[in-house]
Amino acid sequence: MRHWLMKSEPATYSIDDLAKKNVPDMWEGCRNYTVRNFIRDQMSIGDLAFFYHSSCAMPGIVGIMEIVSEAFADPTQFDPKSHYFDPKSPLDNPRWFARNVSLVERWPTPVTLSDLRGEPLLAGMGVLQRGQRLSVMPVTDEEWKLVSQIGQAKSAAV
Repeated sequence: MRHWLMKSEPATYSIDDLAKKNVPDMWEGCRNYTVRNFIRDQMSIGDLAFFYHSSCAMPGIVGIMEIVSEAFADPTQFDPKSHYFDPKSPLDNPRWFARNVSLVERWPTPVTLSDLRGEPLLAGMGVLQRGQRLSVMPVTDEEWKLVSQIGQAKSAAV
């Protein structure tokens, strides 16, 4: 099993949006080739991912999701009404892929970007690297364990 961090702006799609669905939902709209390769080639059903709220007042990890489908062609790339429309993506050889995700746990208190930066053992974590703008990135087992512990401790303090 691999671990991931998947970022979304909460004004566009938040963990609350996923929770309201109460069923698996499509993680779509990724338009970066590295991210596409992660989604298409490296993710597997059963992998877990941190849900990270980005570009907001308090960026940070707000919960955990599970990858629950194989990769499939992202339908938004073919929809001219979609913000994610890609007119150069052919139907018979799509450029962009999506996965369905399911909510595992919503944390009552986020593990903020400041919390992550404050932990020296997380200094190498992808989301903390200067200039890192990928919306999906791998997380090591050690990072997963430490961030999960921080999240559990913050939640227990509520």
